Amino acid sequence: MSGAVTDSGTNVFGFGSYTTVLQKVDSVPTRSVADPPPKPLLIATPSEAGEFPLLIFLHGYLLYNSFYSQLLHHVASHGFILIAPQLYTVAGPDATDEVKSTAAITNWLSKGVLQGLLPSDVRPNLSKLALSGHSRGGKVAFALALQKAMTTLKFSALIGVDPVDGMDKGKQTPPPVLTYVPHSFDLDMAVMVIGSGLGEVRKNPLFPPCAPKGVNHEDFFKECRKPACHFVAKDYGHLDMLDDETKGLRGRSSYCLCKNGKAREPMRRFVGGVLVAFMKAYLNGDNTDLIAIKHGHETAPVELKTVDFLV
Repeated sequence: MSGAVTDSGTNVFGFGSYTTVLQKVDSVPTRSVADPPPKPLLIATPSEAGEFPLLIFLHGYLLYNSFYSQLLHHVASHGFILIAPQLYTVAGPDATDEVKSTAAITNWLSKGVLQGLLPSDVRPNLSKLALSGHSRGGKVAFALALQKAMTTLKFSALIGVDPVDGMDKGKQTPPPVLTYVPHSFDLDMAVMVIGSGLGEVRKNPLFPPCAPKGVNHEDFFKECRKPACHFVAKDYGHLDMLDDETKGLRGRSSYCLCKNGKAREPMRRFVGGVLVAFMKAYLNGDNTDLIAIKHGHETAPVELKTVDFLV
């Protein structure tokens, strides 16, 4: 497998052909990590030798990066290295510091220090770099891609996983990302927006929807320019791509606050699969799986409400 970054013949909605490892890296210097990252990281990586593209993945509001472990393993098994920072443990409405922190992590990667944290013979290809985030993390990813903070590395692909830009139209949280001008995002990269059909539905009368109309995936996609694509899973909710078991108070609350589908596993496999297909297309130059999903030749594990491409 040395040097390979593709696993042709493997369905993107299932696990790929690479064995994966997940490790925590703290943000304080240690004997083995003299130049630590600006924030604690979870790193998911193939364990076999090769040079692999990178994805920075940002967690949702008040969630832990560990809640995405199964999703990170899925994507890494197809030949990608994933960097999932813990941007904060407590946060108010302003996401400006998260944008700055993600820029700082990206610039830390440019120092070449990641190599020493990976399995032997696993090499990161910093010229093939994607940026993604879920919920508020999706908003932060778009904000960074729109250069609300500067990075020394260039992103080639951007993915919003059910991104949310505040409480409602007119109630965006700072820094506002949506402009409500069609195709206004000036992004020099390919973009994919993933939406949840139940994200705009209230779980109960006491709580607002987790991905309200006016600040959700539909609005983000309307402002994208080509090349861009938009997938919406019909009967799944805003947090259905998390691990099956999310422990602690925050983990338990993830089942209570948002309208959910029947199970998380199908939505998680779907999100993992389209992440893989999109990055294979725009980082590796192989659009076979993305086109197959577009035309329904590769069957998704969820019913799709929307499949839209700007090309």
